[in-house]
Amino acid sequence: MYVYDAFDQTLVAERVAEFRDQVARRLSGELTEDEFKPLRLMNGVYLQLHAYMLRLAIPYGTLSSEQLRMLAYVARKYDRGYGHFTTRQNIQYHWIKLAELPDAMADFASVGMHGMQTSGNCVRNLTTDQWAGVAPDEIEDPRVWAELIRQHVTLHPEFSFMPRKFKIAVGTSQHDRAALRIHDLALQLVRNDNGETGFEVMVGGGLGRTPFLAKTIKPFLAKRDVLSYVEAILRTYNQFGRRDNIYKARIKILVHELGPEAFAKEVDAEWQIIKDGELALDDALVDEIAGRFSYPAYQQLDDSPPQLAEARRAARGFDAWLGNSVANHKVPGYAIVTLSLKPEGGTPGDATADQMDAIADLADRYSFGEIRVGHEQNLVLPHVEQRDLPELWRALAGIGVATPNVNLVSDIISCPGLDYCSLANARSIPIAQEIARRFHNLDLQRQLGRLHVNISGCINACGHHHVGHIGILGVEKNGEEFYQITLGGKADEGATLGTLIGPAVPYAQVADVVEDIAAAYLELRQRPEELFIDTVKRTGVEPFRERVYATR
Repeated sequence: MYVYDAFDQTLVAERVAEFRDQVARRLSGELTEDEFKPLRLMNGVYLQLHAYMLRLAIPYGTLSSEQLRMLAYVARKYDRGYGHFTTRQNIQYHWIKLAELPDAMADFASVGMHGMQTSGNCVRNLTTDQWAGVAPDEIEDPRVWAELIRQHVTLHPEFSFMPRKFKIAVGTSQHDRAALRIHDLALQLVRNDNGETGFEVMVGGGLGRTPFLAKTIKPFLAKRDVLSYVEAILRTYNQFGRRDNIYKARIKILVHELGPEAFAKEVDAEWQIIKDGELALDDALVDEIAGRFSYPAYQQLDDSPPQLAEARRAARGFDAWLGNSVANHKVPGYAIVTLSLKPEGGTPGDATADQMDAIADLADRYSFGEIRVGHEQNLVLPHVEQRDLPELWRALAGIGVATPNVNLVSDIISCPGLDYCSLANARSIPIAQEIARRFHNLDLQRQLGRLHVNISGCINACGHHHVGHIGILGVEKNGEEFYQITLGGKADEGATLGTLIGPAVPYAQVADVVEDIAAAYLELRQRPEELFIDTVKRTGVEPFRERVYATR
């Protein structure tokens, strides 16, 4: 956990006071909604279909138990008893009254949390791997670098009004769990041939109306230069990015139109001016940031204690959960536990206030008071002793977050869709719920294996449908909800955009289509170990297209 200081607390407190005055002027009529809009967006407040929505940042997906209890408190006091965790390691509240928003923000500020830069044309919440600091395959903890960049860009006057929003992700593991290549800027920690660590720099990723995967513009950047190079990229985007057309304003369009090589030359020219200045990092500064992270006092434990084997024999449910939701930790005797927020009949990513309170208590008891949020809209307890897993499983099952469906077909990523969002063309949540109901049999889900379903209610792609193994996009046709289906997308280190399989299908047929695709996969795979995504890569989408549209 990063330990905030008095400066951080003063910043968020002053921001709350400023916003309280802005809300008072809006409620009195002194400010019109158009005048209020840019002010509220700077604090993560949107106007959606039914009410204002507050988006709160969870930097690099790390929460303390105290902060999670505050999320629960706000959900219970000001909202309708729940919050929605998003694909960008944020949480959203959809029903807070405008008059009460300053009070809610003051409560968040008391635990160092805020909504700054979770909306607007600025650098958004920095994200990373939800297993950061504990993953066996990582080079080092990426949160140190994410925090360093976060401090530099937060309220930076030059980067508060850019051509369009700007999203940065940092990763240091061999397996990409942070969806790096769909970000405007991605930094992947790597080692060069001399054994030195630095960053591969990728730019121009993004989904939405015109999806692109990020391109590498610098295969190796020394650590000392990461802040100056990031600033050079932001300055180049500010200089050349389109401001006359919202649909062509993202950096992905600039990189595409200039070409990665030409864009890299522009960045390099800017970088030469600033690289040896005050933004060049020395070890003392990096050590200072790293030193503000507190790490658990791990014990010396044995891997695979006898309790696990006994519990697996005693309870089939525990055995299934252990194989699905528990991952290896870099410290012997510990485990990483994913908590599924995807129960059958639920809304993907939602957690009730009671669940959040209970998870905070369990984090204190079993995970050194720390919780993580992943872009797949699940939660993680990152520091669990293996010998405590049976007891933890029973506690998690009691609050409904132990469904052993992580990375299976019912572990669906979904935006809120037309049930909440004023931009949406179609509903997402009922589609996700119906698919989960169709595949409620966990034996069938395990037979299908790793299979990611992503749903977006509009072209803005908040559900990341382009990189779903099965992607579902809601569109509107003559006032009715239809859905386009793509296959073969991936968001990991082998990121690929999905391929459209044919005409959009009506709302009532979407779950049928997913069932048809699953059935076709079981027939087409060459062996049980061949993953869905590998079958699609081998066969193409044509066999699936034929199956889906044969009777439609």
